[in-house]
Amino acid sequence: MNEFAYGLPVQGYLRELVAVNLLQEIVDRFARATGVAAIVVDVDGAPITRPSNFTEFCRLVRSSPVGEKGCYESDRRVGGAAAKWKNLSLHQCHCTLIDMAAPLIVDGVYWGAVLCGQVLLEKPQEEQIEQVRQVARRYGVDEEKLCAALHRIEVVTEEKIRAAGELLQIVANYIVEMSVSRITSQRLTRQLKEKADMERVMHQLELRVLQSQVNPHFLFNTLNAACRLAMIEGASRTEELLHALSGLLRYTLRKIDQMVSLREELEHINNYLFIQKTRYGDHIQVEMHAEPEALNAMIPLMTLQPLVENAIVHGLELKEDGGTIFINARCQGEKVCIEVRDTGMGMELGVASQVLEGNRSGQGHTTGLGLTNVHQRLRHCFGEKYGLEIFSSPGEGTTVKVWIPLKNQNS
Repeated sequence: MNEFAYGLPVQGYLRELVAVNLLQEIVDRFARATGVAAIVVDVDGAPITRPSNFTEFCRLVRSSPVGEKGCYESDRRVGGAAAKWKNLSLHQCHCTLIDMAAPLIVDGVYWGAVLCGQVLLEKPQEEQIEQVRQVARRYGVDEEKLCAALHRIEVVTEEKIRAAGELLQIVANYIVEMSVSRITSQRLTRQLKEKADMERVMHQLELRVLQSQVNPHFLFNTLNAACRLAMIEGASRTEELLHALSGLLRYTLRKIDQMVSLREELEHINNYLFIQKTRYGDHIQVEMHAEPEALNAMIPLMTLQPLVENAIVHGLELKEDGGTIFINARCQGEKVCIEVRDTGMGMELGVASQVLEGNRSGQGHTTGLGLTNVHQRLRHCFGEKYGLEIFSSPGEGTTVKVWIPLKNQNS
């Protein structure tokens, strides 16, 4: 195992690396929604978050110093196994319950694990009950209380515990990704200030920092929506939501200065809108159309999501009867025009230009990318002829036009 990564000590550093309060809130919400116990530990199995929804059985075991030490060692082993296989690891803990570990890995470095479970896959049999009695005697815990607590543990399917673990891993791993990005960016900033070409390199660093500016409320809302669906309906719709969330997170973690095809960008927008429609239901309608020739045009990563998110947050969210977002891409000579139009609240005359100049709020809640930033990125990539145009009227909605070249200038 690496002792250092990005100049940071891996051993026991996870607590210093992440925003523990944020991680704690995620774990608590997850545990309440799914009914599954959960905790985040570092590479040694030491807890980073407080136990969430722990069973009476596990609380009794951990009330003994020897039992608690055994729990830490069990957590370290299953976390290490998950790190070795870079995948979920299901095992029977030292007290015979079923636990699962999902590794927290950033760029191949194992920082810790998400543990959830404290469940049974079948009702306790005589052999297991005898094992629990031996555990109670070994740790100095009341045998009858521990056996009674064993019988109250929930029996679940392996599919359910794996699905729960995968969901929590997606969000927790994203928090660790953000933290590593933030800290390494801060260290790079100090180093780059000493270089003669600081201005050029600082621009690249700024893009990297913007990638980590993800508002946790979006993650909470998505997590809650996924958990509610898991409880009230079959697995198919939940699977769609988790697939969309996974795709969205993978997309946003790519280098933000990367160029992608308009086709890829619109696929990402589809994932984002699927999640938002799960939250808002019929409050938001979407119509999307793109000319086939326009789909091959190249566009900076994460250009369209801030526009769509602003349409929702500033246009449709506060409108009582909701509305529609129209996304159209068409070729106009040597350019492609991508139009994002909403039927929302609209803006006063002159406010639209102020948003584009950075004098008014046009910043996405999820991405942290403002419309000014998007406009400047487009002009930096393609020149002064390209960028954003905003048209809006109070009560009649807002239209944002994105202008990019039809063909890659470097091809």
